[in-house]
Amino acid sequence: MRNICLLMACLFAGMLLYAQPPAGEAKKGDSYGEKITARGALSLNELALKLDKKDTLSTKIKGTILAVCPKKGCWMTMELPDRTRVLVKFKDYGFFVPTAIAGKTVVLNGVARQKLVSVNELKHYAEDAKKPQAEIDAITQPEKQVRFVAEGVLVI
Repeated sequence: MRNICLLMACLFAGMLLYAQPPAGEAKKGDSYGEKITARGALSLNELALKLDKKDTLSTKIKGTILAVCPKKGCWMTMELPDRTRVLVKFKDYGFFVPTAIAGKTVVLNGVARQKLVSVNELKHYAEDAKKPQAEIDAITQPEKQVRFVAEGVLVI
């Protein structure tokens, strides 16, 4: 019994290590995670205004994806009108998105929070995004970002 449990744990760990983003083009109507609709989604401008009043907001937002993790599709970035970055991760690391989602307009449902991101964390994400080393080395200051934990993503 113990050997079976150990074997199952090793197989599960191996599957996690070889996780790949979903295949596909991220076409209009494609959904990832929890099924959601576009109804009631705030623009990124409206999100910025509401986050001026509170640090945390449970909401639905609509915007264009600037970049996506090229390894697994495990994070995405968007940008507010004031050029503040929005880093989107997925609730409980429960789903990924295809890398082809970059440049697409999406609706996200989840929780937005403001955060001051450390230099080390910014460099980590720049490395994940395969940025040139000179660009990674130029990161010397923490950055104010909005973090969004998405429960569902809908391509529109």
